[in-house]
Amino acid sequence: MAAEVPLPAHVGPRTGFLWRDVYEDPARWSRDFPDAEVLTHWIADYLVHPHPELGREGPVCPFVRQTTARHALWTAVVPGGDDLTAAELSDVVRDAHELYNHLRASGTDARSLASVTVFPGLTRYDRIDAVHRRHKTDLVRDGLMLGQFYPGCAVPGLWNAAFHPLDAPLPMLVIRPMMTTDYPFLVARTDWLYAYFSKVAPQLPRALRWSVAERMRVPEAEAGAITALRVHARDEQAG
Repeated sequence: MAAEVPLPAHVGPRTGFLWRDVYEDPARWSRDFPDAEVLTHWIADYLVHPHPELGREGPVCPFVRQTTARHALWTAVVPGGDDLTAAELSDVVRDAHELYNHLRASGTDARSLASVTVFPGLTRYDRIDAVHRRHKTDLVRDGLMLGQFYPGCAVPGLWNAAFHPLDAPLPMLVIRPMMTTDYPFLVARTDWLYAYFSKVAPQLPRALRWSVAERMRVPEAEAGAITALRVHARDEQAG
């Protein structure tokens, strides 16, 4: 029997973990990573479909369908579970961020590109939140978003505060491009809002972008009210 041809992959320089194009051969990816196969099922059975509690029409995640169709979902499976240290998790995020920038610079369609790092066996979800807080600013400055997903994640939805879109069957950290709908997730800091306006309105002078960001910053105690901070109308699409 002929040896299988290696799937396209990128190696994290700090961790040695492989980020692979899941949809180059999803069946093989699931066979190689049976403990993370639930990711592709979650995408196919949940994310690309509407949900009655979502609060708007359309799929739970409008972004992911084009990502999978364009083979732009690069995923790593990181073993270790609760033995993973904060330093190791941080190195994983740095590798994923570097990979994302490499793919973006090499011509991969930035509108559909996503990096997903899955941590099977990790039950200390507070570590996911801590790493998310630590690295969010670095990603935001690059015009990117870092999302934390895990079972029971209570971050409210944009359209229904009782709906929790980051509640996922596996703990993971996701990097994707910043979108216009991300405003509520960036209101707590002036530099985050400045990065947001630099992404969505780059034609504005830098000083004006910073001034607008300062005026629109929301006190940290109020910044968690994601649904109340939504600025999009129902007929406006993310961009």
